[in-house]
Amino acid sequence: MVPSPAGVNSVLRVAPASPAAAAAYFGASLAFHADVSDVAAALAADGDPGFVVLDSRSAASWDQGHIPGAVHLPTVLIAEQAERLLDKSVPVVTYCWGPGCNGATRAALALAQLGFQVKEMLGGFEYWAREGFEFETWQGREHSAADPLTAPVDAEDCGC
Repeated sequence: MVPSPAGVNSVLRVAPASPAAAAAYFGASLAFHADVSDVAAALAADGDPGFVVLDSRSAASWDQGHIPGAVHLPTVLIAEQAERLLDKSVPVVTYCWGPGCNGATRAALALAQLGFQVKEMLGGFEYWAREGFEFETWQGREHSAADPLTAPVDAEDCGC
């Protein structure tokens, strides 16, 4: 462990950003990202959520499990097929496997370069399933019990 200089711990060794810079950064982050539970709540509400969900993974991954109603468009096919499958006036929320995968980021970049409004769903399919939301496989609809490390056990939402 590296000793900290004169009472400054490793968290504060680099000072926090100014409140204005922090507000700009976190505001921008929300413009680029969507939370799994927020996406699920919007899809579960009556009516049009105002966005389309796009699964950017391979066909084998899609068959293993995907969000009901999602559009399947692997990242490698976006340039060729996005304008035929998607409406540029409807925002797109991309997802891939999970936090350890940047496929949704690559898909969001490809879509933005084509002129689509886009957000990335944080947590991807992994957190969708871990939070207990229903998903589809080639065998039908399934869901797992919510993981108490990712979702509240006895509440509708986490309150955040």
